[in-house]
Amino acid sequence: MKSKVKKAQNKKHAYRFSLKMKWSIGTGIGVLLIFAVFAALLYQSFSNILLKQEKQYVTDAVSVVSGRLSRRDDELTRSMVKPLLSSNFNSVEDREENSSSLYSDSLFVTLSRKNIGVSVYNLSGKMLFASRRVPVKFTRAGSSEKIQKVGETNVFVQRSAIYSKDNHKLRGYIQVTNRLVEYDAARNKLLLIFLVFGLTAVLASSLLGYVLSLWLLRPIGDINKTIDKINEAEDGDPVANIRVPALRYNDELSNLGNLFNNMLDQMQRYIEQQQQFVEDVSHELRTPVAIIQGHLELLNRWGKDDPEVLSESISASLQEINRMKSLVQEMLDLSRAEQVEIHFGKEITDAREVVLQVFNNFKMIKPDFAFVLDDDLNESTAVRMYRNHLEQVLIILLDNAVKYSTKREEIHLSVAKNARYVDIAVQDFGEGISQENIKRVFNRFYRVDKARSRDKGGNGLGLSIAQRLIEGYHGKLTVESVLGQGSVFRISLPIVQKSNDSDEKAKENEVR
Repeated sequence: MKSKVKKAQNKKHAYRFSLKMKWSIGTGIGVLLIFAVFAALLYQSFSNILLKQEKQYVTDAVSVVSGRLSRRDDELTRSMVKPLLSSNFNSVEDREENSSSLYSDSLFVTLSRKNIGVSVYNLSGKMLFASRRVPVKFTRAGSSEKIQKVGETNVFVQRSAIYSKDNHKLRGYIQVTNRLVEYDAARNKLLLIFLVFGLTAVLASSLLGYVLSLWLLRPIGDINKTIDKINEAEDGDPVANIRVPALRYNDELSNLGNLFNNMLDQMQRYIEQQQQFVEDVSHELRTPVAIIQGHLELLNRWGKDDPEVLSESISASLQEINRMKSLVQEMLDLSRAEQVEIHFGKEITDAREVVLQVFNNFKMIKPDFAFVLDDDLNESTAVRMYRNHLEQVLIILLDNAVKYSTKREEIHLSVAKNARYVDIAVQDFGEGISQENIKRVFNRFYRVDKARSRDKGGNGLGLSIAQRLIEGYHGKLTVESVLGQGSVFRISLPIVQKSNDSDEKAKENEVR
């Protein structure tokens, strides 16, 4: 079944659209859009410049020819127009001898342009002169200038009336045509250049984006390989050593890989704690259940008829039931202690007030012990911790100090602070803890002397609960001990700054 699920997952992965492809295609499309906008603006600008230049050629031709034909007042005729617009340099010798005159003659320059055609008409619209074949039929009505399609070529046409200079009398008409061959060729060439450069830019940017994504997304590939290894591991195979390889790029994806490793480490700890928890609970419950079962079997066989045996069995069974009840309650306390930051993360408590209260309570309930308080605070000091939890931790530590005291029945309790922390210490002068056991004293169900702890009613969960509570509020619980001389348990809790405290109280008052 598991292999079928893996095959289905692999098949699904085979058809997916990878992030690298999305990145490269997105990069290509982005570059294409930017280049298209830039190319369109540039293409339009060049086209306008070229068209303006071609129109200027036509305007110059109209101006030059009109200037030549406006010197008289009568209507234009063929015999009048041809000498004025025809070149006087017909032979090769004439052209070579008067080359400077040719190039300085504006009429000659105008009529010699390859794509410019000039035609002159009389008042009735009859053509009198044409420098080239006229591609567009002359009409006196219509727009004075326009671009017209003739076959496959665009032709710019401009028409103008010719008036005499003296009395401004209409003499005839002129039509100048400009076949926009060079203009269209330049535009097509420019369009081809933009197209080639655009495709090249898109391909290059897509390839660069793909290569860049391969390099930048390597951490994600490493994470995917790690997940695949974990998924491919058969049930019961060790996965504790499967981690994302160390990444040295110091970026967001590297941080993601480190966070993933931290998550795996935390999950591994949870799994180990769960396994240890099940083993410990099974072991701890096995003894009281066996004791109760033994007494019930004894009573079932013959003990129920003996009042003394019956009383002893019932008393022992109730004692074991109470111990199991205490064990269950401590397990619930431990489970809640691991979630204090979620439910009680904003609680604030006066540490000095709680210490004084617990100190006075123990002085009253344990009159045989000498309790000594060393108070260096002398004023209220706020810590971010739920009041009941701080009381619970102090009760656990003082109760252990009382339990494990031997001849010298004296307990010292001190409280002080520095710039950042409140320090609380509980010292006893009892049997102490060896260096071998001191590293395991906060483990669940661990007891230095199991037989003696059982007689005193302990389950080995008190210090674990205390440590989880303190660490849940970003504090620290440590122990120092010398075997045969006693132990000192120290609590360090972060101080809530007065400004923050007053701000929070002000917000609470506003809400109220």
